[in-house]
Amino acid sequence: MSLDLTVGPSNPNPQIEDEASILARQKTRTAARRRNIWLLRLAIVVVWLGSWELAGRFWIDPFFYSMPSKIWERLTEWFITGTDFGSIWYQILVTVEEAVLGFVIGAALGVLLGVVLGRSQYLSDVLAPFIKAANALPRIVLAALFVIWFGLGMSSKVATVVVLVFFAVFFNAFTGAREVDRNLIDNARILGATRWQVLKSIVLPSATSWILSSLHVAFGFALIGAVVGEYTGAKAGMGFLIANAQGTFDTAGVYAGMLIITVVALLAEWGISTLESRLLRWRPQVSAQASQGI
Repeated sequence: MSLDLTVGPSNPNPQIEDEASILARQKTRTAARRRNIWLLRLAIVVVWLGSWELAGRFWIDPFFYSMPSKIWERLTEWFITGTDFGSIWYQILVTVEEAVLGFVIGAALGVLLGVVLGRSQYLSDVLAPFIKAANALPRIVLAALFVIWFGLGMSSKVATVVVLVFFAVFFNAFTGAREVDRNLIDNARILGATRWQVLKSIVLPSATSWILSSLHVAFGFALIGAVVGEYTGAKAGMGFLIANAQGTFDTAGVYAGMLIITVVALLAEWGISTLESRLLRWRPQVSAQASQGI
């Protein structure tokens, strides 16, 4: 009589188990890091707002500097009962519409001209001084001129946005087109690719990272352009609302308008980041720590 004392292997593949444990620990550290980042951000906001509130109640004049509680009251009033010039949602919609329309036009023009000049040394040399001179023009003066030329309607605000967005996108598209690997272009031409095929299949994909990175800054400029145009002269919009609050010494209203614009900008930044991550899935994955950075 024999006893079969054979027991199944307790660790059939130690390497797989070690890799699984390493990945689990890495996920745990990543989650903890993300949680700590958000907690620290929350603490900074709480300390900042609390200090501001206390300073407004005991040390500084809230007439000039306002307080978070007064700003919250103004926001509540705007979103529940509306502003003196209609619904707050209408004011936000006007500004967003101007910013988005100018952003699309300015970005399209910036990409088109940036890529064309980036691939044509001759045109670049001819137009360089004119582009630099146009970029040096003060935007506030242009906004005032646009109001004179196009009136108080949407056209003057869109024109201001286009000017601001164009240069932010143009220089990145120009640099991206210039940074394309010359060997790829030469090989494509040896294989019989036309100029248009090279532009579509090599230049534009290579410049995509540069172009998309400029869109983050460009939409911020779009909102600035819309607000500046409305501040210069308008019938509606967040810039118009802020200008009216300033004229009536409503400091809380000025801060409330700025806060609303900031929230809109953050939402747009999230949307652009989502679009960028989908369009650039071909890029190598960065490290987990780097991907959590700002």
